[in-house]
Amino acid sequence: MNKIITVTNQKGGVGKTTTAHALASGLQSRGYKILVIDLDPQSNLTYTLGIENPEYTIYELFTDEAKPEQAIKKTDQGDIIPGSLFLAGADMEFTKPGREYILKEIIEPLQEQYNYIIIDTPPALGILTTNALTASGSLIIPMGADIFSLQGLSQLQGLIENVRKYCNKNLLIEGLLITRYNGRIVLSRELKEVMEDAALKLNTKVFNSVIREGVAIREAQALQTDIFTNTPKANVTKDYNKFIDELLS
Repeated sequence: MNKIITVTNQKGGVGKTTTAHALASGLQSRGYKILVIDLDPQSNLTYTLGIENPEYTIYELFTDEAKPEQAIKKTDQGDIIPGSLFLAGADMEFTKPGREYILKEIIEPLQEQYNYIIIDTPPALGILTTNALTASGSLIIPMGADIFSLQGLSQLQGLIENVRKYCNKNLLIEGLLITRYNGRIVLSRELKEVMEDAALKLNTKVFNSVIREGVAIREAQALQTDIFTNTPKANVTKDYNKFIDELLS
């Protein structure tokens, strides 16, 4: 099994990087061989996996200044190609024809080495996210349990449709994942129904699993570890385990 999954949403604060990290470390703990690619210039996922000041990053791969084997770092939570702040100017720097396929060409020789490649994207719909969708077989869209998370979903849908038309006709949306959920609040339950309607317009689903708020996430990030190792009995850890089981099934 070789699968490439992008975790994306142009809205910040919806648990995108948290979900990419939990998915990667959760699959790793199940015995799968994992590679994480940090396409977000903020590089939060790189930091969480304990990588600081790497010599080579995804930026050097985009500019053809290094080979993938030089950039890949091995950690207990899976392998990672680190992110780089230099990617903040990607939309202006990478303008040559075929720029949508740069990441796909980087990943192709690596696919047979990994069961899953997980791509974390920036909160924007620029060339980096386009590259991720072009290179991927599927994507997961984290959605905070608030009305603002629905704003901009139509723009993301437009990007997905363009990528399918011009770059990757087989791109699949695995589903919308509700994060920061509080089932005791009536508004959250109503929003879940609204998100299910939004999922239908995208020809996908809302995952049955929802991710509750949890301090265990922030603790694990601060300690540069993962929730499955640090707090295996926490509610948010149970939620992500259920989500991964649902995705695998």
